[in-house]
Amino acid sequence: MNIEGIEIKWLGHSGFLIKNHKVIYIDPYNIKDGLEKADIILITHSHYDHCSIADINKIIKEGTKILLTADAQSKITRFKVPIDIQIVEPNQELVFGETKISTLSAYNLDKPFHPQNEGWVGYLIKINGVIIYHAGDTDLIPEMQKLTGHKQPDKKFIALLPIGGRFTMNVEEAVEAVKLIQPTIAIPIHWGSLFGTKEDAEEFVKLCKEKGIDAMVLEKD
Repeated sequence: MNIEGIEIKWLGHSGFLIKNHKVIYIDPYNIKDGLEKADIILITHSHYDHCSIADINKIIKEGTKILLTADAQSKITRFKVPIDIQIVEPNQELVFGETKISTLSAYNLDKPFHPQNEGWVGYLIKINGVIIYHAGDTDLIPEMQKLTGHKQPDKKFIALLPIGGRFTMNVEEAVEAVKLIQPTIAIPIHWGSLFGTKEDAEEFVKLCKEKGIDAMVLEKD
């Protein structure tokens, strides 16, 4: 999809390619060969389906910036080209030219898989009046209240929300998150490989639209 000149491609599971002035990847996992090299790679946490060394290795080039949580850094081995690693935690903002990237908390409330004290993150990417929220692996958490002001007439606010259940929000919980944060468009992620089905994704879209919020299922690129 293309929003205000910004390409947003779903790479499967929770992986995305976002391209405008910079080539940004988020949580690449089981991606195809031959994709363009990354200026920035965002890693939400250390789990193998989000911090995949084999997939990162496919897209790095000299000088690629990798933003990741402290526990994920220990998984990063030496690559053949020099890269720039930066450790992040929730509630930071970083500026890369015309691109601003903020970190938000991502954790489970009633499951043991993503404890709050790990400091794992979702990302808020701001490019030319477009705001893209990648929630990471999370439940519907109180910190999402901070996102309620991002829907404005002159801005597009895209929310990429996990729907797979078990490790993250399920469809119904993700719809509640959509009702809270009120994005311009909601896109389901974290489905189609480990947990969550296309039927789940389609149900999410249907329920969002019933609440008056636009949503769509992206085809895997």
